[in-house]
Amino acid sequence: MDQNFEKRKKIIYEFMCDDIYVPMKLKEIAILLQIPKEQKSELKEVLDALEMEGKIHVTRKGKYVKGEGQHFTGIYQAHPRGFGFVTIDGSTEDVFISEDDTNGAFHGDVVEITLGKSPEGKRKEGKIVRIVEHGVSRIVGLYRVGKNKNYGFVIPDNQRILQDIFVPAERSKGAVDGHKVVVELLSYGSDRAKPEGKIVEILGHVNDPGVDILSIVKDYDIPSEFPEKVMNQAERIPDEISEADMLGRKDLRDWQTVTIDGEDAKDLDDAITITRTEEGYLLGVHIADVTNYVQERSALDREALHRGTSVYLADRVIPMLPHKLSNGICSLNAGVDRLALSCIMTVDHKGTVIDHEICESVIRVDERMSYTSVKKILSDRDEEECRKYEALIPMFELMEELSGLLRKRRHQRGSIDFDFPESKLVLDDQGRPVDIKAYDRNVATKIIEDFMLLANETVAEDYYWQELPFVYRTHETPDEEKIRKLATFINNFGYSMHIGSNEVRPKEIQKLLTKIEGSPEETLISRLALRSMKQAKYTPENSGHFGLAAQYYTHFTSPIRRYPDLQIHRIIKDNLRGRMNEAKIEHYHKILPDVTKQSSETERRAEEAERETIKLKKTEYMSRRIGEVYEGVISGITGWGIYVELPNTVEGLVHVTNMFDDHYEYIEDRFEMVGVHTRKTYKLGQSVPVRVIGTDRLTRTIDFEFAEEGDR
Repeated sequence: MDQNFEKRKKIIYEFMCDDIYVPMKLKEIAILLQIPKEQKSELKEVLDALEMEGKIHVTRKGKYVKGEGQHFTGIYQAHPRGFGFVTIDGSTEDVFISEDDTNGAFHGDVVEITLGKSPEGKRKEGKIVRIVEHGVSRIVGLYRVGKNKNYGFVIPDNQRILQDIFVPAERSKGAVDGHKVVVELLSYGSDRAKPEGKIVEILGHVNDPGVDILSIVKDYDIPSEFPEKVMNQAERIPDEISEADMLGRKDLRDWQTVTIDGEDAKDLDDAITITRTEEGYLLGVHIADVTNYVQERSALDREALHRGTSVYLADRVIPMLPHKLSNGICSLNAGVDRLALSCIMTVDHKGTVIDHEICESVIRVDERMSYTSVKKILSDRDEEECRKYEALIPMFELMEELSGLLRKRRHQRGSIDFDFPESKLVLDDQGRPVDIKAYDRNVATKIIEDFMLLANETVAEDYYWQELPFVYRTHETPDEEKIRKLATFINNFGYSMHIGSNEVRPKEIQKLLTKIEGSPEETLISRLALRSMKQAKYTPENSGHFGLAAQYYTHFTSPIRRYPDLQIHRIIKDNLRGRMNEAKIEHYHKILPDVTKQSSETERRAEEAERETIKLKKTEYMSRRIGEVYEGVISGITGWGIYVELPNTVEGLVHVTNMFDDHYEYIEDRFEMVGVHTRKTYKLGQSVPVRVIGTDRLTRTIDFEFAEEGDR
């Protein structure tokens, strides 16, 4: 630290603390202290340092005022380019932190900031003045041995951690060059020294099968092994239900019942029954009664809450509950008796629920169906499949009929349906991607989606009006400013949106998505509309679900893989069994804020990890296809290049430096890239041939260049 600089800081601060000091501008302070003109920049540095420390602040008129500036605490989100943002509790807007104002903060740190002067209409800007608590203590990365082998360093997988971690040889745990490792931080570094750490776990060599996904699991701190106490408790659970378990339950074993899931699903937690009635339809949604085996505060329950959700990665599933439960006694397997919580709904010919019953039940699934089989029956009229499941065809046709009514009714009220193609990865036994397909969203997937939505809404509304403590799935109305920006953006394409005074309606978003359907700009505008939305979350208070245009919504249908559903089942059973007394109500009011917060956080963690594994496998898949040519569609245009999406959902970048036939300029108001000399124009939605020229597994990015027509 420069002692003279610190001395000057002290002198200036003491001067500003004097009773005779009044707020002044930089020029006035310099004149009063007789500071030469050529030293004004040094005075500015001193004042900036005092402002960073929160000892002074600057008014809108540029006057320096003694006293604490306005301090806020939040979580720092770093960006790979060096700058970052701080998310302040209770605020909907992030604060921008420039690279010079990060004060050595790591991604995820809890920091204290002061707000600077922000340009009118621009994002707030701030400076980090103090690191309250480090959010990262362990980092996953690639170990490299130093030049003289007395040390090594870890290159973090997380691109938001900008510095390599120095590791002395004696703290390397025997790691060799190319190992993926977990390093524990011993120091967070400074202006003159790198962060330092010790290796606590070696995951394997970077090229070993499965190490890539394991690295992501460790990086997101997702627990993958169950503690011994949890496993012991799971082992004591019986494989079959007993007569005592069935006492007092509604016996639905003679109802024609099916499960419909993906071919590779093993945790089957929802089953369907449906019959026609005079009023319309009797629909039964039967959900595995997991709470019968996972008692509150047990080791199983604490571990399930800690995990929050099952995590579905490219090559593995990390379950919320041990397989003994998730694939065994809790899974609604065909041909065996199973305990369930049932929501039995009478639905009229308009798709409205006119009566319902929520009860504990015992069911027996007749057939374990797949989405593919049901699609073959209903859409393809496949002879072999129809012959095999002849007895169930009337049931499937009734399902399709009711599903159409429910979908139409949701559309009428303004429910938003973002129908992006999802990726389905096909891996070999070494975990290598051999194919990437767009996930098929067909008639069968829509049937299950529609029935689960209806059950979730029905249960949520029932418990809302009972005024009992509950867990809701809420989705807040988006910020009006973000929607207005979206409305301005879509004007460039000739579209418009009606935004009422202080009111944003889901119907307007839905209308927009209908207008752009099939247009070249559909993908871009849909994604921007989605980014304008807030994140759905779990809360003990019901504020409705904007995206579904639903007043009441919850997650009731997946207790094997989501903790909120498990928590809701526990509340429902306490209520059904007459145990919801004042003490119980008080208990739930006390625990639900923490349960919903934990569930929302673990859900986001799982989603991010799932996205990263898909990006990684897509990059690996394309790395073995360097030089190959594909037909793609321009999905985005920016100042640095053109994004192209292939039919298999892989997206890559044609960087401007790889556009050799001309110098191209980005025309921002038209979202076009135009050649200066040739006037060649690239537009959103345009079909283009591209060649794969490179991939980067570390950043999980894919590079394309434009190919000539006929190069395939």
